[in-house]
Amino acid sequence: MAFAQNAVVTIAHVGPTSGAIAHLGKDNENGAKLAVEELNAAGVTIGGKKVTLKLMTEDDAADPKQGTAVAQKLADAKVSGVVGHLNSGTTIPASSIYSDAGIPQVSPSATNPKYTRQGFKTAFRLVADDAQLGGTLGRYAVKELKGKAIAVIDDRTAYGQGVAQEFSKAVEAAGGTVVAKEFTTDKATDFSAILTTIKGKKADVVFFGGMDAVAGPMLRQMKSLGINAKFMGGDGICSTELVKLGGDAIADNQVYCAEAGGVEGQQKVGMDAFKAKFKAKFGTEVQVYAPYVYDGVNLMVAAMVKAGSSDPAKYLPVLAATKDYKGVTGNISFDNKGDILNGALTLKTVKGGKLSDIAVIR
Repeated sequence: MAFAQNAVVTIAHVGPTSGAIAHLGKDNENGAKLAVEELNAAGVTIGGKKVTLKLMTEDDAADPKQGTAVAQKLADAKVSGVVGHLNSGTTIPASSIYSDAGIPQVSPSATNPKYTRQGFKTAFRLVADDAQLGGTLGRYAVKELKGKAIAVIDDRTAYGQGVAQEFSKAVEAAGGTVVAKEFTTDKATDFSAILTTIKGKKADVVFFGGMDAVAGPMLRQMKSLGINAKFMGGDGICSTELVKLGGDAIADNQVYCAEAGGVEGQQKVGMDAFKAKFKAKFGTEVQVYAPYVYDGVNLMVAAMVKAGSSDPAKYLPVLAATKDYKGVTGNISFDNKGDILNGALTLKTVKGGKLSDIAVIR
């Protein structure tokens, strides 16, 4: 019996599978499910033993308190690794619990720089961070969109504030002018007061640091108030759901956003194949980060196989030393902080009711 128990390796996925951004959490969870299913079908041998991978899925509801409660639960369950969380606001507080427990954590989507700057050996990130994301978007607003009067709104979360701050810094460094700094919450539905202020400042670009669930209604209210500004945001709004939520309030080439990752050239073939496989299995399009979760699970298991052990203490150094792992999201290598080396960004716009790529930037 002891052997049978040893032969099950548990990996956890955490994301918001309830609440306003449940569509993003489920997208990520499906990426994990697909990876585990394929690995089990192919057969995984660790240290000479055939193992079955078990996926433990938890919901953090994008809430920092629930995020830490879940992290404690996973630490107590002694899982071999965690792929998650989705939001910076949950990923950062959970990371100290995983660090104390010595459990490797790979976040597929948390972009706040603080996550990997706490000195934890267990924290890894598969995407570019806010300094890169906000910085690139800020320069783009001034240089390419020729924004003269730029308004910035954030949702007061670790992610929203972080990306808005980096965006504002980059706008000013590029010679642009931030005419308004407003804030809302990640649960708000009425933006008339802040949008009226922004309209009075004659903003030609509005940047929102936050998620698609808030950005969709905000775009509709901008339209009803007659604000024809360009609308920008980070990866939190760069989803297929935003297009549905904004609907006819989104004009062609009005919305500009960036995904904190990206593939080009030959690597697009693998990503397109993944998206087709994902749609065939789950009957839904990839939102944003399912491919990064899929890579996170595969990467973690590859490190266990290479180390000959699913014991975190034994495979963690192998995971940290990952060099040029070929994932569907591109080649993955980590720097000494656990950040992805040479992370890409994909700039996108909405055209004809679809998200389309403008360029991949490194």
